[in-house]
Amino acid sequence: MDTQRRYDIDWLRVIAIGLLLIYHIAIVFQPWAMFLAFIKSDKAIESLWKPMTLLNVWRIPFLFYVSGMGVYFAIRRRNWKQLLLERSKRILIPFLFGMIAIVPLHFLLFQKHVGLPLSYVAHPAHLWFLGNIFLYVLILFPLFFYLKKTEGSSFQKGLERYMSHIFGPLSISALFILETTLVKPQVFEMYAMTWHGFFLGFLAFFFGFILVYSGKNFWQTVLKYRWIYLVLALGFYLIRWTVYDLASPGYLMAIESNCWIFSVFGFGFKYLNKPSKALNYLSQAAYPVYIIHMLVLYAGAMLILPLPIPVILKFLLLVVFTGIGCLGMYEIFIKRMKLLRPFFGLKGNLLSKRNPKLGEDKMKSLLYPSNVSIKNTHTSDSI
Repeated sequence: MDTQRRYDIDWLRVIAIGLLLIYHIAIVFQPWAMFLAFIKSDKAIESLWKPMTLLNVWRIPFLFYVSGMGVYFAIRRRNWKQLLLERSKRILIPFLFGMIAIVPLHFLLFQKHVGLPLSYVAHPAHLWFLGNIFLYVLILFPLFFYLKKTEGSSFQKGLERYMSHIFGPLSISALFILETTLVKPQVFEMYAMTWHGFFLGFLAFFFGFILVYSGKNFWQTVLKYRWIYLVLALGFYLIRWTVYDLASPGYLMAIESNCWIFSVFGFGFKYLNKPSKALNYLSQAAYPVYIIHMLVLYAGAMLILPLPIPVILKFLLLVVFTGIGCLGMYEIFIKRMKLLRPFFGLKGNLLSKRNPKLGEDKMKSLLYPSNVSIKNTHTSDSI
């Protein structure tokens, strides 16, 4: 039995969360930041937006793909009741807690900064992603458990053969194209709390499960053709930039998004599938950091933006402040306070005193599908 640990999945999730922080910080320095209820810098750095547009067509769909993959590994050692209970603890509780205790704080900071009356009505804000994932689990778990029972069937074997071809993974873009054609989003990259974001996330989550269910050939395909997927993604991006002023038709963005994602999976498997102490720590911190990052970002913006320094230094300081502030809150409060840990998707205890290594392994498996085997024999969890 192949039990090769897939550290690349851990790394890719950590990197995606890091890019999310930088992406949100870049919004602060755009002239339209207020329209998204972000604290806005008086001086803009519009040049930041060009590289950000390279990320915004795939960063959120990528996280949905990985979350769907995580469910595949979770159900290999759970029945449907255990899955729903575990996902309620890991996703629903942090989601509801965030709307009650985290989102109101950064909303109030924004209102204070812009001089609005202080008020709050329950709102998911950046935690909409968690709400979507929980709904996808509720909708899809009967199908997922049916597929679990049919592993080794002719359907799965046919799917595995199909995913051995370069166009196997890319062909699922047809359904993403159909989604944009039917929903007609005004802005493809507007995922939060839109029907487009819901259906696109649903497809990515579903196919994340299906791609891992299909077997080892998917991973071999993205590894083998990673450069081709990357060239295709860059080509579609250049078309988007030069021909459509960064607003390509939805069907082109759907294809570009999947090209980026499959390229990232391929390069991640090639270069990131290795352990490290940094990964052990960051893979634990990523989920809590995601939950609190907007609060820290808004607090940092209020402190840093009034400073009489060049605007580019403000951006860099805000990046450092947000990163250190989030990790500091995780390290000092969330990680060490048993009462807080469940509200951030962590188990109540730190490491097992009798077997620290076992306790560490259990904690690592809470949020991420890090034990993915190329033969799909080792299981893990993820959000």
